[in-house]
Amino acid sequence: MPRRHVLLVEDDHHLREVTADALRDSGIEVVEAANGAQALAAMSGDLPCLVLLDLMMPVMDGWEMARRMAADPVLAQVPICVVSAVANQAPPEASEVLSKPASLASLLAVVRKHRP
Repeated sequence: MPRRHVLLVEDDHHLREVTADALRDSGIEVVEAANGAQALAAMSGDLPCLVLLDLMMPVMDGWEMARRMAADPVLAQVPICVVSAVANQAPPEASEVLSKPASLASLLAVVRKHRP
């Protein structure tokens, strides 16, 4: 079965909620996580077509999450789009990079590129 949802990893509750709502209003299925540890747990049962990943988060930051994904042969297949205020320093595992605040048009363009 093709992976259709996007995993949004953002620690700022308001920004995560607004972004998820905007994506859903555009017809995108979204699973939300507040940090890298929650995101990795969410992927244990159902892989997304794309991870939208903030870098600066408590518990497990985006840098560590990207490293752990790269070290796992299954998770390494999931593309990562970094969405961060420090996007000019994105981890090498990121296939896409957007600077915060990312426009809805930019987010949708990246999602559509990776969604079946």
